[in-house]
Amino acid sequence: MSSAFLHDALIYLACAIVFVPIAKKLGMGSVLGYLLGGIIIGPFFLGFVGEEGKDIMHFAEFGVVMMLFLAGLELEPATFWRMRRLILGAGFLQTAAIIGACFCLFLVLGFNWQASLAIGLALSMSSTAIIMQTFREKGLTKTQSARGALAVSLFQDVSVIPILALLPLLAVTTLVKTSDGPAPLIEGMPGWAQTLTLLVAANAVLLAGHFLFVPFLRFIARIRLRELFTAAALFIVIGTAYLMIRVGFSPALGAFLAGVVLATSEFRHELESDIEPFKGVLLGLFFIAVGASVNFSLMMTNPVTILGLVFGVIAIKAVITGITGRLFGLSFDQNMLFTVTLSQVGEFAFVLFAFIHQLHILSASWTDIMMGVTATSMALTPLLLLINERLILPYFGTKESVETKSHDDISGGNAVIIAGFGHFGSTIGRFLRANGITATILDNDSDRVEILRKMGFTVFYGDATRLDILKSAGADEAKVLIAAIDSPEINLELIDRVRKEFPKLEVMVRAKSRLDAYELLDAGMENIYRESLDTSIRLGVDVLIKLGFRRYSATRAGQNFFRYDEASLRKLAAHRHDRESYIFKTREQIELQEQLLAGDRDVMTNVHDDAWNGDGAKRGS
Repeated sequence: MSSAFLHDALIYLACAIVFVPIAKKLGMGSVLGYLLGGIIIGPFFLGFVGEEGKDIMHFAEFGVVMMLFLAGLELEPATFWRMRRLILGAGFLQTAAIIGACFCLFLVLGFNWQASLAIGLALSMSSTAIIMQTFREKGLTKTQSARGALAVSLFQDVSVIPILALLPLLAVTTLVKTSDGPAPLIEGMPGWAQTLTLLVAANAVLLAGHFLFVPFLRFIARIRLRELFTAAALFIVIGTAYLMIRVGFSPALGAFLAGVVLATSEFRHELESDIEPFKGVLLGLFFIAVGASVNFSLMMTNPVTILGLVFGVIAIKAVITGITGRLFGLSFDQNMLFTVTLSQVGEFAFVLFAFIHQLHILSASWTDIMMGVTATSMALTPLLLLINERLILPYFGTKESVETKSHDDISGGNAVIIAGFGHFGSTIGRFLRANGITATILDNDSDRVEILRKMGFTVFYGDATRLDILKSAGADEAKVLIAAIDSPEINLELIDRVRKEFPKLEVMVRAKSRLDAYELLDAGMENIYRESLDTSIRLGVDVLIKLGFRRYSATRAGQNFFRYDEASLRKLAAHRHDRESYIFKTREQIELQEQLLAGDRDVMTNVHDDAWNGDGAKRGS
């Protein structure tokens, strides 16, 4: 392993460690942190990596390949079919309109129709990575805007294959070799032959997936070595990518097709879980590389051209996307988020522009310019999201302010604040309201906020981790804050903010699983409520009753099990990082619980309360 590779790897990792926490602290999100970090360490500023943006993308190429494999893996046919109307409707309308608008723009700028159409096809792409990362970080994956953005990105992902097949037909010359190594198969072929070759190669990958990849993975799975299964998955991805290079197409296309094939297999979830640990690192690497590849020298030479194209393209995409969102019934708030997340040019554009240059549809200088436009638009997206969140939605969307209600009304009447009003939080809110307790609700789904306000709830739209939102909701005077947000990461961030700013506010927090509960215990939380524990025990109690146990005995057994499990949770938390110790201690705790419950049954053999049994019981426990 060369020292240069280790040097670059060290720089990239240090960049992520330094800049992402800063960006998150400033409320800008991890994507902007990666992009800004890439710009700082890139050739224009500190010059730690890259040579004027020319070679930096090579370091991230594997990240792009893996990212697109995961994108293909998420194209589950069932999901596609369930969202078919939204995908084919909103996706087709938005993409086709942007292609047409960009085609007209570049015709006016003096490009021939082949180049104008090719540029329009590339610029119509949006960044699936930015879209999904943004909605995931903000806990908005279940909103209407997220569904719409996912539908459009799915349509764009699928449309990449026909676009790549179309591009050779636009070439004015045949493809020639542009890199070292063996000559690609399509070298020197006319455009129609290149298109035919691409279609044959794509179908060959799809067929190989069903008749080779899946049987191969079944064979590997029978060996029962997880690391071997991960290696086999990487072998399939890299092998498919390499074969695509030999044919003469992008390696990312091969990885994407491999993901699409395996999305229908029984190994989909296993592959996702195996590759998931690499996903965040690879995405971070890609965004750092995008930031470092922004050619500021080119931008300084042609600032008017570059910036004009960047803002022109973003404006065109934003207007068309906004109109599409309104046509499909998105509210103002949801439509603004839908518009901003889709207004940039996506990572697939790098693949398409490289192929466009390879086909000599665009000159080298214009290819560099369009690459710069793509990278710059991606770098601007987190800033546009920040502007939308801080400057547009508070004044033009669902109000975050409390102008219509006095501060005394909020704090005096509502001693409880509920952050997150999904299925979990709404059940708590309805229970409290039924018992005469009115809670102030914080939620970042504007559609849900609007409905709740009409129902008479005191609701504030916005990010519950923001200090100004918490103060507006009366956190200074409230007694209890219930952290019921779906995302465990956001719940932890909220807890940290509340402890620092509102130390007298009692925090009660939702945990999605036992592992989330461990994280909350590490953060010093005591009031932790696992969302499935009570329901699971209640079901178990009902099973005992149906099997003939007295209702009183079954209910007491459930209460005892709950108490013992809560105690074991706190004991096991300290051992969870040591796998062998954790397994040993877990078995020990399970045996202890069973002994305690058996002892309870023996002690309470003759203790009954027949008032619990409306229909009589067959036997005691």
